[in-house]
Amino acid sequence: MITYRLSKQQARMFLLHHQRLVPGGLRGGKRSIVEYVRHVGCIQYDPLSIAGHNHELVLQARVPGFVPGLANELLYTDRVLYDGWDKNMSIYCTEDWPYFRRLRDQALARQHGNEVLLKTIMQVREALMERGPLSSLDLEGKEKMNWAWAPARITRAALETMYFRGEVSVHHRVHTRRYYDFTANLLPERILNADEPNPTQEQYNDWYVLRRIGSIGLLWNKSGDGWLGISGLKSKERTAAVQRLLLNDSIREVHVDGLKLPLYMRSLDAPELEAVLQREAAGADNPAGAKSGDGFAAALAPLDNLLWDRELIRQLFGFHYRWEVYKPAAEREFGYYVLPLLCGDRFAARFEPVMNRKNGVLSINSWWWEPGETLTADMVPVIADAISSLARCNRAVSVAFRPEVIQGCGLQELSDAVNDLCNAQA
Repeated sequence: MITYRLSKQQARMFLLHHQRLVPGGLRGGKRSIVEYVRHVGCIQYDPLSIAGHNHELVLQARVPGFVPGLANELLYTDRVLYDGWDKNMSIYCTEDWPYFRRLRDQALARQHGNEVLLKTIMQVREALMERGPLSSLDLEGKEKMNWAWAPARITRAALETMYFRGEVSVHHRVHTRRYYDFTANLLPERILNADEPNPTQEQYNDWYVLRRIGSIGLLWNKSGDGWLGISGLKSKERTAAVQRLLLNDSIREVHVDGLKLPLYMRSLDAPELEAVLQREAAGADNPAGAKSGDGFAAALAPLDNLLWDRELIRQLFGFHYRWEVYKPAAEREFGYYVLPLLCGDRFAARFEPVMNRKNGVLSINSWWWEPGETLTADMVPVIADAISSLARCNRAVSVAFRPEVIQGCGLQELSDAVNDLCNAQA
């Protein structure tokens, strides 16, 4: 069995290369978006849009010139990406749709005893055939039933039941509202009729464990958010899958200095790791006199793939991040919607952006430097590029740092550089 021994810096650099969070990691355009999603399996969707939806923030951090319309075209016009369910609500390549047949079959077996729901499903089918793509608000009926996290209108429950069964898919969204159509109208026949690629439960578990390791790059066999959303995969089944994948060399063990547990990587990513190690040996990733990787910065999404296992990030990067949107205001350490700022191979800061859709201004309401970090001249252009990318993603006409933020955190030069970039892009 092939194993690797890495320093924390080597592990960080491999993760960042794997996540395409390095200079030149991806080119611009839709092809790069598909390339990245295929590489990591899926990216998470979240309905909150304080400064862009989560999947948009993931992509703007990596794809030069990204704007949300590119992802929307891939999802709802080209149908190359699918608005589905993987690590909770997610976006994945449409070619992966057959791999989730098991989940759709499980959904088909549920709710059979609810006659009202089944009757409503029949009515929804008729409405879709007569009227085309619909949202739950386009359907009559105000009666509610217990559903997911809270009571919901039966028409919504019916549409979502059909969605989880695969009978309907998301035709398009208006903001966060989903409009559904029959999947047969949206996906090619070769995908709709494809056989289950993993006929046994063990094969399915192995596929999903391998997929999830690749979604991050390095992952340990330890319960945490990195493993969320895999139905029926408990610790025992996950451990068995890890052992099978090791035996057939689908994954390899990685020991990192200072970490008690081994990490795992996909064997197919070994050339990328070896290239990282060669570059480090040659000094390419850490030139003399520079902090490692200062040539790149990115504002990361709260649910960015790199951050899926936050304990792993804490141990590798020394950065403790929590998404505090669901915490009461009095219990928040930082703020409601705070984004981490990656700079090279470290997290230099976190900040709180809010997009005003009415006046087109992206406001930076708060900023917190990590211990030992301050703005230096060589950080200005790369961080300015990261903030201007966030502004472009939000279609902002300008970026406004609050005066007390500029003064308290020494950001005047950064503020000027960001708005120079925004003006140049206008």
